Amino acid sequence: MSKVTVLGGAGVVGSTIVRTLAKLPDFTQIILADVNFQKAKEIVTEIGSDRVEAAEFDATDKESIKRVIKDAKLVVNAVGPFFMFVKPIFDTVLEEKIDYLDICDDVDVTLELLDRDKEVADKGITALLGMGSSPGVTNILGKFASEALLEETDAIDIYHVHGGEPEEGAGVIEHRFHAMEIEIPMYLDNELKYVKFFEEGGINLRERTDFFKAGDDIPVYPYPHPEQVTMPKFIKTKQVTNKGMVMPEKYYNMIKDLVGLGLNSREPVTVSEQSVMPREFAISYILSKRAEILEEEGYTTPKGCVKVEVSGKKHGKKRKYVFSMASTSEGLGEGTGIPAAMAAILMSRGKITRKGIFPPEAGVLPMDFIGLMAEIMSLESDKKSGAFDGLLIEEEDENGIKKKIDLF
Repeated sequence: MSKVTVLGGAGVVGSTIVRTLAKLPDFTQIILADVNFQKAKEIVTEIGSDRVEAAEFDATDKESIKRVIKDAKLVVNAVGPFFMFVKPIFDTVLEEKIDYLDICDDVDVTLELLDRDKEVADKGITALLGMGSSPGVTNILGKFASEALLEETDAIDIYHVHGGEPEEGAGVIEHRFHAMEIEIPMYLDNELKYVKFFEEGGINLRERTDFFKAGDDIPVYPYPHPEQVTMPKFIKTKQVTNKGMVMPEKYYNMIKDLVGLGLNSREPVTVSEQSVMPREFAISYILSKRAEILEEEGYTTPKGCVKVEVSGKKHGKKRKYVFSMASTSEGLGEGTGIPAAMAAILMSRGKITRKGIFPPEAGVLPMDFIGLMAEIMSLESDKKSGAFDGLLIEEEDENGIKKKIDLF
């Protein structure tokens, strides 16, 4: 029996992972584990498969984690915010000697875990970190272009945008605060450098760009994702950057402005004789205003796009390959959850065999991933959902002339 446990399986991303796994026969038992047991049961009923079961667990309770991962072949971790929960969950999974996969996009905790590669390899465990959209698909497409399409790679520039999801939790806002608080890595001119979001280095890296299906002239900001640190270790290139934004712009600006004013502080202040933590107030305020802003800006359905631009040389001439995976009907859940489910399936099929703890570009073969993408695209339900209906690949020559490339 092949059993997989999806931790955080009732969340926006986790539920997509479960639904995708349920569409293919690779796992005979799929455990949807979440602190919100009622919602977990509702999703299981909606999926309607006897292979999918709901389980209640608490990410802060080691014994609770052990109970829901017992006898699993693989654990997929979708519990955020990742800078808070990834390490204790991973420690428990490693102790139980179970293979592991997550969607962690926090660079600081990722680097801490990658330092444990030998420890994990010595236990014979496969642990794949950051296997979502960015990081995840971005790493794989960057590797594919560098190895299969270019003879020399100069830059891998990553862009991502999404918005309009039906709901967001406090953990998502916590993550955005964290991304604006910590130092942001950028690999520039063959050197890893760090910038601050609100300081000159970070401000100078801001730009506007077009996203296939998601919109044009959208502002993007430096993001502290792991790709900028991990990809130069496995791909010979002079530059790796990562920039993104959450739509609509008015919503992102509200979050940015509150952090800029210091309302992300954890130091309590007294308001009318009541002790209030600014961070808790800010998160509650953001979530209370979200629906109103989405309605004002006309966001009736989710949409998003991740774009990877890989520049270099081919036959001695400049070339750029631009990969855009987009949809006008799906957002963060599908963009992140489907790639994670695909990696879980590849692991179950013996396509990801590396032992230790590693990022996607170090252990996932691009053609295996692209082949599985084609398989999932062929599912009628995914054609209707639009999850992969907007994959665009373009080649740009030294004269700026573009042409589309069809991989399928």
